[in-house]
Amino acid sequence: MLVLVAAPLVLAALAFAMPWARTRPRVLLVGGGAHLAGVLRLWAAPPAPAFDGWLAVDSAGQLVLLLVSALFLVCAVYAQGYLAWRDDRDNRGFVGGLLVLLASISAVAMAQHLGLLWVAIELTTLSTAPLIYFNHNERSLEAAWKYLVVCSVGIAMALAGTFLLALASAGPGGPRTLLVGDLVAAGPALSRPWVRFAFVFLLAGYGTKLGLAPFHAWKPDAYGEAPGLLGALLSGGVTAVAFLALVRVLQVCIAAGEGAFARQALVAIGLLSIGLAAVFLVRQHDFKRMLAYSSVEHMGILALGVGIGGAAATGAFLHLVFNGLTKGALFLTAGNIHRAFRTKQTEHVRGAARVLPVSGPVFLAAFLAITGSPPFAPFFSEFAILDGAVQAGAYGPAAGYLVGLAVIFVGMGATVLRLVQGAPPEGMKPPAVKDTLLTAGPPLALLAAVLALGLWVPSPLRALVASAAALVGGG
Repeated sequence: MLVLVAAPLVLAALAFAMPWARTRPRVLLVGGGAHLAGVLRLWAAPPAPAFDGWLAVDSAGQLVLLLVSALFLVCAVYAQGYLAWRDDRDNRGFVGGLLVLLASISAVAMAQHLGLLWVAIELTTLSTAPLIYFNHNERSLEAAWKYLVVCSVGIAMALAGTFLLALASAGPGGPRTLLVGDLVAAGPALSRPWVRFAFVFLLAGYGTKLGLAPFHAWKPDAYGEAPGLLGALLSGGVTAVAFLALVRVLQVCIAAGEGAFARQALVAIGLLSIGLAAVFLVRQHDFKRMLAYSSVEHMGILALGVGIGGAAATGAFLHLVFNGLTKGALFLTAGNIHRAFRTKQTEHVRGAARVLPVSGPVFLAAFLAITGSPPFAPFFSEFAILDGAVQAGAYGPAAGYLVGLAVIFVGMGATVLRLVQGAPPEGMKPPAVKDTLLTAGPPLALLAAVLALGLWVPSPLRALVASAAALVGGG
């Protein structure tokens, strides 16, 4: 279990020490492959908790580890082509930083102590901010600082919420610990006013890291200026562990008898996120910022699903996986299109399918997938959330959810279709880069996985999703 954290850190140190820039990206392949092998081994034979229960792998953590590990390996392959093209930048910090990010994400996924979880999430912030500045221009510097400042404020609120949970457990009969299992077991003995107060701070804190509205201010800038492969890891990996942190908090709230309050807050903030994303996705002129607002939408969908509970919660955990893989395909192809056209402004990008015969069509297909078009996997997870909402009698949230999805489909569709179809702009310079096996193959593989999961979900993955959803009342 510790190897999932230790191995990336050792490889990060190796990457920082290596003098050979051209061979340094291969360390990412070693780290990604070793991490995925370790995750699969944990899945096959879950180990006993370590360090008095501070580290353990439950079903929710295992699901996040599986998603992040697969996504990281695909991005590691993509990085071989991307960093070879970006030989104008020293990749030492970028390669090492990605491996530190992988280690910190793994620590969050396995952390069963809320204090350790907080420290690991803060490490994801500190390791990611320098990576956003990879392009070394004013906009990327602004995005990195905004990400660092906003997320640090959010994580400070999460720390305050963690302290409040400690107060909730300090009364007579309380466990006097921040281990999730102990808090859940002693749920009725927790001080309910303190639990409710703590949840407000924790929702704001981890909701900032997740990118839920109205705490999403960092997301359009960071996603817009970060390299495509970092955008893929942010939208599919970092958000996954932030969602997991909220799941841990929701477990405690349910056990303490404050589940209804927490669920109502999650439903409200989920609908707000979907609605805000719908507004900003209409006539969006920067296609990477468009993907950032799409991420706000899908984080809202996750919050809505676990907030409703039951079958909708199961749909939310499915959507966590499907959204992460689809966003990976979108961000990687968006990076290819950005480099080929030398701009992110949609008025200057036309005919991407002709300029990039693989990345252009994959971007279009991934748009259809992320907006819930069958037979791609997100259609089934989004439908499961809708079905769960109807089963629970949450007709108002279900209606708002459907309206938001419809507006977003139309808004994104108008942008993506103009970008992909037609002829390239007159006078366009020859593309700076073209599709290669290393840059077009990874997003194509992710899209193929999203399509395959839409047609058939393996029974071990279904069982893992069901077990993870059961932690917060899913069924």
